[in-house]
Amino acid sequence: MLLTYHRESVARLDPLTLYGILRLRLDVFVVEQAAAYPDLDGRDVEDGAELHWAADGPEVVATLRVLRDPDGALRVGRVATAARVRSHGVASGLMRRALERCVELDARAPVVLDAQAHLADWYARFGFVVDGAGFEEDGIPHVPMRRAPLTGLSATPARPRPGVGPTGVDPGSAPETLDAPEGGQLVGEHVCALSPEHRVEE
Repeated sequence: MLLTYHRESVARLDPLTLYGILRLRLDVFVVEQAAAYPDLDGRDVEDGAELHWAADGPEVVATLRVLRDPDGALRVGRVATAARVRSHGVASGLMRRALERCVELDARAPVVLDAQAHLADWYARFGFVVDGAGFEEDGIPHVPMRRAPLTGLSATPARPRPGVGPTGVDPGSAPETLDAPEGGQLVGEHVCALSPEHRVEE
């Protein structure tokens, strides 16, 4: 399987690609997670918002978004992967690229997200630390997490992969071979409840 990685604002997205992104989010957040979840919250169309996605040919197989919060922090959220590409490092690859993009957008800004509590260690691999009291959302324990400016990714070299440059370099739309192990699926501004076979990436 060969992936290409992309990012764009909603206003500039091809309608079929936007449909694919929103369909994947609906499939994961609402159908698979059995939650009446208001996925279209208006933030995708805010000034400066970017949708990021991985595609296998014309099919969107993973997505996330990068937002600017009112306090100036950058927020990563709505991270979802299609079932057929789980266990291949897609979530990690997309997260690394999102963090690289955050540095490009504003190297002085922290990056924040809300994580399901039991996945805090997974996010810690990208330089995030718990930053506040836990809370419940949709009945699931969460913790706010923060990645300080110019830390985490810049201090952790990415693993090169055969046939492509190191993933620490923004690939734009460059193809990448799937070869890294992944056992999970990250969804939403937080990570929604996962069934046992949906383990987070090791």
